[in-house]
Amino acid sequence: MTIAYLDCFSGISGNMMVGALLDAGMPLEYLEAELKKLALSSYKLIDKEVSKNGIRARYFNVDVNKWFQPARNFNDIRLIIEDSLLSDQVKKHSLAIFSRLAAAEAKVHGVAVDKIHFHEVGAIDSIVDIVGTAIGLEYLGIVEIYASALHVGSGYVKCSHGLMPVPAPATAELLTGIPFYAEGIKKELVTPTGAAIVAALAKGFGSPPAHFITRKVCYGSGSRDIDIPNVLRLYLGDKELRNNLGAAGETKIIETNIDDLNPQVYGYVMERLFAAGAHEVYLTSILMKKNRPGTKITVMAAAGKVSDIVQILLAETSTLGVRILGCETTHIDVSMLNIETEWGTVKVKVGKLNDKVMNIAPEFEDCKTIAVKHKIPLKTIHLQVLRSCGPMLDLMLK
Repeated sequence: MTIAYLDCFSGISGNMMVGALLDAGMPLEYLEAELKKLALSSYKLIDKEVSKNGIRARYFNVDVNKWFQPARNFNDIRLIIEDSLLSDQVKKHSLAIFSRLAAAEAKVHGVAVDKIHFHEVGAIDSIVDIVGTAIGLEYLGIVEIYASALHVGSGYVKCSHGLMPVPAPATAELLTGIPFYAEGIKKELVTPTGAAIVAALAKGFGSPPAHFITRKVCYGSGSRDIDIPNVLRLYLGDKELRNNLGAAGETKIIETNIDDLNPQVYGYVMERLFAAGAHEVYLTSILMKKNRPGTKITVMAAAGKVSDIVQILLAETSTLGVRILGCETTHIDVSMLNIETEWGTVKVKVGKLNDKVMNIAPEFEDCKTIAVKHKIPLKTIHLQVLRSCGPMLDLMLK
C-alpha cells in the first residue's frame, strides 16, 4: 500500500503538489499525454529542477498562451473532466477537489454551488494542477494521503475581488477541521487549490501515520523565494502491517472469510503460508451472507510473522481484509529422535511435559518413504517404530 505524507512546512499549492509527484517518479511525458485528454489548449508545461535555500526541488508550472480566460463555473469544469478519456479514478479525485472548492466558494459568497463562477481556480493552470495531481496519484499507486499541519503564511493576497487576508476566505473555509498555523512569513503559502487538494484527499493530519516507513523523499517547489525553503516535502512510503501484532513471542490468529476464490488456489496459499512461518493453517467450511457457501482460512503464527502472513492473504486470495486475534497457547517440550529399523531410519517426535513423556509420533513422511520403497504397508512401519520406542511408551503408561 503506497502512502504519501505531505510535510507542508512551507504551505502547499497545486503546482507544488504536481512538482512533488514529478519528483517522486511520474514522467512529464506521461503527464502531458494524459492532460491532452482534456478539452483544453493553448498552454505548455514547465518542468525544471531548482534550488530553494539549498534544497533541490522540482518546479512545475503552466504557461498559458491566452491572455484572456473565461470564468468557468463548476458545471463547465465538471463537463470538461467527465467528457474526457481520463480514467475513472482520475476523474473521481479531480471532481472531489473541485467539489470542495465549489462548496467553499459558495459559502463565502452566499450563493448556490451551481451559481459559482471560478476565477483564479477556473483558469487552465488550476485545472491542470488539480487534474495533474490526480494523474500523479494514480500513476504512483498512492492510495492514502496524510498531511502535516499547514503553514498558511500571513498578510494579504490580491484576488479577483481585491486584497484579501491570508488565508484567503475560500482557503479559510477549506481549512475547516484541518490544523494550520502562521509563523511570520508575509506571503500566501496555502492557495485555495492546495487547500482543496488536502481537504478532499487527505485521510489524516498531524504526524505521519503509525508504522509509516519512508521509501523516498521528494520536493515540489513553489514560485517565490522566501526566508524558508519554499518547497512541499512529500514522503513516499508504506505502512508496515504491525497493528495488533503484539510481542515477538506472542501467538496470533489471522482469519479471513472467502466465498469467491477458485478452490484450486487454497493448496498453493497454504504452502506459501507455511513457508512464511505459519504454525498452523486450516480451512473451515462456513455459510456466509445470502446463504453462500464459503471458506474460512485460519492461520496461527508468531506475532513477528503476522505482517508476512497478512501480505500473502491479501495478495494471493480474493479477500478484502483479515482479522488478527490474540491467542493464548500452552506447549509441551518437543524433541526429535532417530529410530533405526530394519528398513532404515525414522525420525520420531517426542513431547514432554515436566520431563514426563506425553506423546510419541513417528514422522509420517519417513514412514511413507520406507513403505513405498520396500512395498510394505504403512501401518506396519508405524507399528514397528512404536515398538522400538517401547521404554518411552512404558513411561507414558505409568
